[in-house]
Amino acid sequence: MDIEVLGGLAVTENGVPVTPTAPKPRQVLALLALHADQVVPVAMLIEELWGERPPRSARTTLQTYILQLRELIAGALAHDPQGSVPRTAKDVLRTLPGGYFLQTSGGASDVREFERLAGMGYRAMDADDFAGAARRLREALTLWSGAALIDIQPGPQLEMEIRRLEESRLCALYQRIEADLRLGRHRELVGELTVLVSRYRTHENLHGQFMLALHRSGRRGEALDVYQRLRTSLVRDLGLEPSVALRRLQRSILMTGPDTLLAETSAPAAQRLTRTG
Repeated sequence: MDIEVLGGLAVTENGVPVTPTAPKPRQVLALLALHADQVVPVAMLIEELWGERPPRSARTTLQTYILQLRELIAGALAHDPQGSVPRTAKDVLRTLPGGYFLQTSGGASDVREFERLAGMGYRAMDADDFAGAARRLREALTLWSGAALIDIQPGPQLEMEIRRLEESRLCALYQRIEADLRLGRHRELVGELTVLVSRYRTHENLHGQFMLALHRSGRRGEALDVYQRLRTSLVRDLGLEPSVALRRLQRSILMTGPDTLLAETSAPAAQRLTRTG
């Protein structure tokens, strides 16, 4: 079974889609897919579908949704290769004590591949292999075709999972930009960072990287303007001043040239900017 959640939900078996069209069965499949090859408790599924006040018929209705998913899976299993071990839909979507288990049998998962590639990128960063880090993190980020589960109406469990995935994406993006800065690609990053700081108006990491990229491109005034706009947003929206690290970066831009700043305030300074928004 192949699973995609980094964008729209797409689950296939033997290349045949098994994603339902009705909203609540889609929620069930999305939660099972995010926890593929693990038991998903019935209580978690019920909370996802109905929140803190499920109807008395919640378990029976959930069983109906599971049956609908199994019907789709059964249709896809008809395309199993000739001579393979016979399987039923209950073998793929299993009922276990306390919950349900979606078995992928080693199929592809874009989340798992993203985490694998991102992990390789982080290890390359730790080893000062910035070219390798940029390459692996870029590969990881290309797996995203949009916001996670963009075509699902999420309940509380999926909302939490979506936030987690988006935070993982943002972390990988930040580290990839950091690697590119270390490689001297500041001019190439200006356009991308212009968009990102507009989207994440109080994200200090990205603003710090934008300031560095602008200053190293000989645009010190614009870099200082970025700081002032961020400060305005932080004070207005969060009641906070910029972090000590960002204020230090601003002073460095005021006092030093681009080459000196490159040596003194690269990743270590930026990595201390942890406040996000």
